[in-house]
Amino acid sequence: MTQVPEPPAMEVVEYTDPLCPWAWGSEPVFRRLRAALAGRVRWRRVYCILFDHDDDPPPDPAAETAWYMDYVAGISRHTGAPRAVRLQRVAESSWPSSLVAKAAELQGNAVSERVLRRLRETVFVLGEPADTTALALSAVRGTPDLDLERLSRDAACAEVLEEVRADRAEARRPVPEVLSGLGGSPHPGTAKETAEGGYRYALPTLLFRVASQRRTVPGWRPFEEYAAAVEELCPGLLSSPAALSAGAALERYGSLTDPEVRLLTQGPWPPQHTVRAETANGPLWLHPREAAVHPATIPR
Repeated sequence: MTQVPEPPAMEVVEYTDPLCPWAWGSEPVFRRLRAALAGRVRWRRVYCILFDHDDDPPPDPAAETAWYMDYVAGISRHTGAPRAVRLQRVAESSWPSSLVAKAAELQGNAVSERVLRRLRETVFVLGEPADTTALALSAVRGTPDLDLERLSRDAACAEVLEEVRADRAEARRPVPEVLSGLGGSPHPGTAKETAEGGYRYALPTLLFRVASQRRTVPGWRPFEEYAAAVEELCPGLLSSPAALSAGAALERYGSLTDPEVRLLTQGPWPPQHTVRAETANGPLWLHPREAAVHPATIPR
């Protein structure tokens, strides 16, 4: 008799948005954590819609953009994450990129990881947020193994729209422990008040859940805080994968920032033929195959 494998005991819920600067700055730690938990947990992303349809338009878009550039620069000083040399505008909506990211999940984990990464890079590397469907689809063109035509159809379908609507609603039902009294970080992750008079999770927030038990790690945190939450719920679950060689890391991820190089790789850097795309505060390192199709390195 064929044994049916048991489902993962732990669920990890990542509350995020493709266009969130703190989520972008958390990518190195989250990549390491996903590698350490690979095959052992169910990891689910909830797209929270940071920039919503009903947000009031700024009275002075140029001033709003200048303010937001300074805001992102301040976050980058904490996280070390790259930021764009010039931001064309503040994103008008998170819906298009969230729908594309959710639709990409239908093509498997490897594809969805690369698609979400490209969407993040539109604002924090290119300076042009993927805030329309056309921009979001254009940004992910050439992603390895991606069926772009299917992605376009799926991102426009009613089922994916309902999933993202459900994500938005879930994000506005935060657990009580994130409502107040948090500290220990430049971005402690206290839940944000909403225009409707309620609250939503600050981004990013990870919720670890096993049966009726949970641990919540909100905001920008070191790897050790996430590891401690996992260990409390499931002792011994977290593995310690060896750091990847420079070449293997680029092969696996396609693009790496300097904080990711330091956290995820070992040995000499950069590998031969690596392509360097410049940002305002450091490079984005690209595998040659990624560079051949990446919007940071091809004429637009």
